[in-house]
Amino acid sequence: MSARNGSEAAVLLANPTGRITQMPVLVLNVHSRCNCRCVMCDIWKREESSELRAADLQRHRESLRRLAVQWVVLSGGEPLLHSDLRALCDFFRELDIHLTLLTTGLLLSKRAPEVAECFDDIIVSLDGPAAVHDAIRRVNGAFQLIQSGVASVRQLRPEMKITARTTVQKANHRHLQETVAAAKAIALDGISFLAADLSSEAFNRSLLWPVERQSEVGLSVTEVQALEDEIEELIASHAQEIRTGYIAESAAKLRRIVNHFTAHLGHASHQSPVCNAPWVSAVIETDGSVRPCFFHRPVGNIHDEDLADIVNGDNARSFRDSLNIDENPICQRCVCSLNYSHTEKAAS
Repeated sequence: MSARNGSEAAVLLANPTGRITQMPVLVLNVHSRCNCRCVMCDIWKREESSELRAADLQRHRESLRRLAVQWVVLSGGEPLLHSDLRALCDFFRELDIHLTLLTTGLLLSKRAPEVAECFDDIIVSLDGPAAVHDAIRRVNGAFQLIQSGVASVRQLRPEMKITARTTVQKANHRHLQETVAAAKAIALDGISFLAADLSSEAFNRSLLWPVERQSEVGLSVTEVQALEDEIEELIASHAQEIRTGYIAESAAKLRRIVNHFTAHLGHASHQSPVCNAPWVSAVIETDGSVRPCFFHRPVGNIHDEDLADIVNGDNARSFRDSLNIDENPICQRCVCSLNYSHTEKAAS
């Protein structure tokens, strides 16, 4: 097994032939469109509208059982744009699978009863305090919609865990402490930070971004220094939140965000995160394509084969056998790693 920095956990979930015996995590991009126009993402530019339906998954029910899938994350696009979200959730509920909603939050109020009933927890995208968030999302009142949506869900299910995920980039790199304050102000249960992806073909990029486009999201030398100062202040002033897990990342992981942007400028080496995603998870696109993670190329399609046969097929096994996470250039630039173990659900 070549994935040196994720091999220990991977060995626990795969047999000596390289076949996956357990795949605890499954991410589904269930709707192709989005209701934001974020500068760091091109998903909203899609003209076609497609979605992954419960009917598309019925033939894979036994595969999900055999692979012991425990946790499904519904993403997109925006999952709350799905035309029959309840049927999709009911499918996984029948299999007793933990369901997480990853959402922009703009439709939470409108669909609060359904969300409160169908999901186990929610992750909302939060890119800063109100003015910064609205500017990045390019939706007037987006922050207020999250706030009212969270309140609506809380009225129906006060104990539901709702956290935030912040994508660090040019427009918010000086506002991370304010973002934590904003998350607390709207009664969120925690927050995580990840760097903006600048160099992959994910998020509806048919081609790599040109340098000019990367510079709209990436940081200059001066801005990297400002980010470093902001993160060091965040670490110093929010030590308790880091210790208790309210801020999901450790100090070391927060500092890796600085390295990501520094390396993008050519002033440091890219560093692969500790990750075992290809051995413990898969991503299914709205067209049925199955990826070993968000950033690597598909290894099959659920409309052609059973999911278990795809993740243990020749394409997937060859990919895993040849993957050295420490040296792979896609992994070295990864902003969204998964390090799964049996003792804790996941660490990003």
